[in-house]
Amino acid sequence: MKKKERKLLVVDDNIDFVQFIRRVLEQEDYRISIALDGKTAIQKASTENPELILLDMKLPDMSGEEVLEKVKEVNKDISVVVITGYGGDQIAIDMMRKGAIDFLTKPVVPQILIKAIKNALEIHDAQLEDKRLEPYPSLEIFFPFLAHEIRNPLHAIAGAMAIIQKRCNLEDPFLTQSIKIIHEEVQHLNDFVQGCLNFVRPPDFIRFTEVNLREVISVTLSMLTHMFESESKIIEITVKADPDLPKIYVNYEEIKQAFLNIIKNAFESMPEGGELLIEASQTHESPKMIEIVFTDQGVGIKKEAMDFLFSPFFTNKPRGNGLGLALCRRIIVERHHGTIHIESEEKKGTTVKVRLPITRLQEDTPGEAS
Repeated sequence: MKKKERKLLVVDDNIDFVQFIRRVLEQEDYRISIALDGKTAIQKASTENPELILLDMKLPDMSGEEVLEKVKEVNKDISVVVITGYGGDQIAIDMMRKGAIDFLTKPVVPQILIKAIKNALEIHDAQLEDKRLEPYPSLEIFFPFLAHEIRNPLHAIAGAMAIIQKRCNLEDPFLTQSIKIIHEEVQHLNDFVQGCLNFVRPPDFIRFTEVNLREVISVTLSMLTHMFESESKIIEITVKADPDLPKIYVNYEEIKQAFLNIIKNAFESMPEGGELLIEASQTHESPKMIEIVFTDQGVGIKKEAMDFLFSPFFTNKPRGNGLGLALCRRIIVERHHGTIHIESEEKKGTTVKVRLPITRLQEDTPGEAS
């Protein structure tokens, strides 16, 4: 599938630097527009609706700060990365307070520029997702509000931390460890916010396509073995999938997320190692389903916890957010008309059975989790 082409506006009166940006991004999926002065930048921000602006601080007709303010008036959802050849950290902090996402100093290293653009677009996408979820009814309206209130200061913290990191003596082990902890905690909160948003995402935004579940399992395992590199060395993974499994009509990313949560739980339950068995086959009863069974040799689940496994924010993990299995149930049962069932015994392991319909169900009642 072809990637979405992202729209970038480069605002800089230095033609050589503009051409440098073009060369750096020529292999990326970006549609680049150019503005050599502030007036043109504001006009293009209105007419072309770019997702991201790379903004020089010093322009021939106005300051970058003025352009930033005007652009945000035109469209507050446009992300802005400031790039300049002059100014210091105080200017960077002031610009981020006014709505810029990042601040780069010329000369810019190509890899740093590419990373900054990708990070800015991720933030842009997350903010749009927050807005789409604002009308979502019931108590879960709290989640988008939470995302907005937490993400904005998190982005400011991450930006300020990047400045501190550049100015500090990283040979100091205590300082290096402190910076590492801040980065990890910011990421932990970002993951929590994203988990909340994934949980409440309305079905209207889900796109269904024909999917090969054997491929989904393979991709998910590749992701997990990378995330749990050390654990992967002591966990034996066996996949027994029927080679003739039919494709099913689901949302690829959501099913991958559900499998990711289930397998992640299995990995985390086996800190001393063990075996994870994944079996996929077609059932014979009507209607026909694909059954995927995940069996681990982990620590298992306490009996008194079994009734609460699918409850949002319930967790047995010290660092868990309690949304993993709740999201699995929402994806599998509510959005895909399947079922999820968990059997577990403390100190003996856990089995998770997922069933998904082969034929897409339109108006049928969703299945049940148990």
